[in-house]
Amino acid sequence: MRRPELLVPASSLEVLKTAVRFGADAVYIGGEAYSLRAKARNFSFEDMKEGIAFAHEAGKKVYVTANILAHNDDLAGAEEYFSVLGQIGPDALIISDPGMFMAAKRICPDIDIHISTQANNVNYETFRFWHQLGAKRVVTGRELSLEEIAQIRAHIPDELEIETFVHGAMCISYSGRCLLSNFLAGRDANRGACTHPCRWKYALMEETRPGEYMPVFENERGTFIFNSKDLCMIEHIPDLLGAGIDSYKIEGRMKNALYVATVARTYRRAIDDCLADRALYEANMDWYRAQIASCTYRQFTTGFFYGKPDETAQIYDSNTYITGYTYLGIAAEGPDSDSIVISQRNKFCRGDMIEIMKPDGRNIPAKVLSITDEDGNDMESAPHPQQKLILRLDAKADAGDILRQPLDNA
Repeated sequence: MRRPELLVPASSLEVLKTAVRFGADAVYIGGEAYSLRAKARNFSFEDMKEGIAFAHEAGKKVYVTANILAHNDDLAGAEEYFSVLGQIGPDALIISDPGMFMAAKRICPDIDIHISTQANNVNYETFRFWHQLGAKRVVTGRELSLEEIAQIRAHIPDELEIETFVHGAMCISYSGRCLLSNFLAGRDANRGACTHPCRWKYALMEETRPGEYMPVFENERGTFIFNSKDLCMIEHIPDLLGAGIDSYKIEGRMKNALYVATVARTYRRAIDDCLADRALYEANMDWYRAQIASCTYRQFTTGFFYGKPDETAQIYDSNTYITGYTYLGIAAEGPDSDSIVISQRNKFCRGDMIEIMKPDGRNIPAKVLSITDEDGNDMESAPHPQQKLILRLDAKADAGDILRQPLDNA
């Protein structure tokens, strides 16, 4: 049985380092162009260099997405982009467009190429096609069942790797190829600018009565007819292992460090427990469920893995996320051994009870004893996002730990 890679997204250098600390084997990131998350903060070339160096020092890998469906006027710039990436040296490029594939193969031949799910990879002949062109890995379409993935594994060369999304948001369109955003907002989802119209609220309008909007009631807030539940396979790791998948991919290049740390840590432990002892994995199931439910999500589904989803895979009454914690920041070394420094993300107060989230799975309750700004001034609360603060807690926090606050303690 193959030991799968845990592949985790990162929206920034800070989140990349968090993913590595909290259990990722590899991290995928986007540059400032040519990836499908144009509205993410993404990585400058300098941040890429630092992030790749950090990951490599820990024995981990970094993949860079360049998976837009390119138009003619994208190609010249893409060649320049690949030239720079060839010097920076990520472990792989994630590409969907054949033209982008040929350019990357020509300009940076020493970097592995992975074929994005955007390329609609849903049969073993497609996998063989990309392998013959030189791809090292192909990402399965999200429309595939575990049985179909196992069939692909049986019909492709052993050295060709399979990567599959196992957790995160689902798209309403076939392998993410959507035109809704382009039509409704003029922003092309296939070039990284999706406005997520599948999460919007819709009404009906009858042809002969223009301007008269008729609500389709699910509840008083309206109806969300395209709004899929989020994918979650934490309870089905043995089935994933049986399908012969090489890399378990987490969706979420727009997510913050708390989300990435929570999901990475939970899947890391679940995978390792299952490989060590199936009984151990089953015994710890309540912990996995509780941890996954503590970060933002839209309710969960198993997607297409066990057949075509039915109406229960959709959420009709809301487009909001469920969350149990507020993200406060990442601990850094303080001026002395009894203090830490954070760049504050959300408001909290002196005397609050918070949690220190550690990479090894522990969640340690802690009381905020004092808050001080960089000039040494005592503060009653921390109301200003991104402000550098010195904290003293009644429990030990180490550099890289995540600080979070249960919403019922906020």
